[in-house]
Amino acid sequence: MHIKELQTEVDAWITTTGVRYFNELTNLGILMEEVGELSRIMVRKYGEQSFKESDKNKNIADEMADVLWVLTALANQCGVDLEQAIKDNFDKKNKRDATRHLENPRLNS
Repeated sequence: MHIKELQTEVDAWITTTGVRYFNELTNLGILMEEVGELSRIMVRKYGEQSFKESDKNKNIADEMADVLWVLTALANQCGVDLEQAIKDNFDKKNKRDATRHLENPRLNS
């Protein structure tokens, strides 16, 4: 699926099954919640915290998809073409960081 298709499908689901978009600030809060849920699972799987019983059946891929879903909804609400935005972001990073990481001794030891 292309990013434009994702944006179209999220919009279609929200405006039919979901009835309407929550306002932008509500969706921002939901995005923070979803990132927190992803963080919780990542910290337990890859960090030093142990799993709580309620976290054991959580799925990292599903948590990432939740983050992407809400971010896509916010992009739709704010008139952001995520496909173009990520292309522009790559251009920015390629110009700004062309040699920065290659020259970082912490990354090349």
